Amino acid sequence: MCTLEKLGNLFILTLTGDDEHRLNLSLIDSIKSALDRVTAESTGSSALITTAQGKFFSNGVDLTWALSDPSHYPLINSKLKSLIFEFFNLPMPTIAAVTGHASAAGFVLAMSHDYILMRKDRGYLYMNEIDIGLKIPNWFVTLVKNKVKSPVAWRDVVMRGTKLTADMAIEQGIIVSAHHGAAETMKEAIKLGEELIERKWDGEVYSHSRRVVFSDVLVALPSKMVSRL
Repeated sequence: MCTLEKLGNLFILTLTGDDEHRLNLSLIDSIKSALDRVTAESTGSSALITTAQGKFFSNGVDLTWALSDPSHYPLINSKLKSLIFEFFNLPMPTIAAVTGHASAAGFVLAMSHDYILMRKDRGYLYMNEIDIGLKIPNWFVTLVKNKVKSPVAWRDVVMRGTKLTADMAIEQGIIVSAHHGAAETMKEAIKLGEELIERKWDGEVYSHSRRVVFSDVLVALPSKMVSRL
């Protein structure tokens, strides 16, 4: 499901396998377990990189399961909110190294990181709810508005389902850089992570700053979670 590697004070969380990394209960629990380890094992200044093997970073929620029973979708939505909340509360800088497609909830997963680096020669960022006839959750849109530069871009991402290439994502301020190939993307993500670690920031102060900057996103999550603001 996922692996966690530690290089000094740099953690690398990898979604494993060559499938679509659909966000189901098992994968979400696996990622949350890895984040718990990151928090427990971090000492001093640290950073986290999240990446994935294969063609996809994540192709969103496992809709086959989520829509197979009326009780499933609210459950997966709640679990996903909880996972995103954990990313926003990690006591360290976070980097998404997107080396494949990231759609819908997979795009949300990438945007829950402080920095996104993207593979230039393959992959796109995509909110596909409009194309598959599903109503986009309000909290997805709140996250988009906090991570994408302009109302025109919000419209294109949410209401047109525009597939963002790396160059388009740079223009909209969603990603910080684009690179040729998965190896180069990871190399630059590791370089950025090491640079951030060198700043020797206090993790709790860093996470507080993130919560303040993105308070609108956290308010869109369940009230019992917002109590940590």
